[in-house]
This record gives sequence, C-alpha cells and structure tokens, in this order.
Amino acid sequence: MKQMKLISTLLAASLLASAPAFASKEIATKNACMGCHAVDKKIVGPAYKDVAAKYKGQADAVEKLAKKVKAGGSGVWGPVPMPANAAISEADAKTVVKWILDGAK
Repeated sequence: MKQMKLISTLLAASLLASAPAFASKEIATKNACMGCHAVDKKIVGPAYKDVAAKYKGQADAVEKLAKKVKAGGSGVWGPVPMPANAAISEADAKTVVKWILDGAK
C-alpha cells in the first residue's frame, strides 16, 4: 500500500513539474502573444530566445518584463510598439515571462 502511495505521489509530482511549461505556452497563445512573437524567430516582435538572451542574468527581468507585457512599450526592439495587454493577469504575465526567460520550451 505504501508503494502505491509513493508511486502516485511521484507521478503527480512529475506531472506538476511539466505543467508550467505547457501552461505558459497556453497562456501566451490565449493572450495573443504568439501572434507577434515566436520562440526562435522574429515575427513582428523579437523571438523569445532573443528576449531571454538580452535579459539573461538581470535580477529584475521578470518584474520589468511583466509590467511591459501589461502596459506595452516601444523603442527597445525597434520602432514597432508592443501594444498593452491589460487583460492578462499579473500572475499570468509573470508566468509567461519566466517561461520566455527559461527558453520558452
């Protein structure tokens, strides 16, 4: 009986560990981020891999970029402004930004 409980616990933990990456892409898609961005190539906005490289090692990157997702911005990646996405929750914005900074896999 203890073995079954241990197996169930390990299975649940492994499923939870993989959930954030899937959920993050789902959040990005649901909030129209993927219409202007791709993981590995520039569309309208920069590729997520380029965003991750630019902000690598910056302690405040998650906070800074989550605010930019919600408020919009311009001038960092060229003349095309990123529109505000005020409808995304702060938690979802941070989740997506963490996913992007971790390589958007």
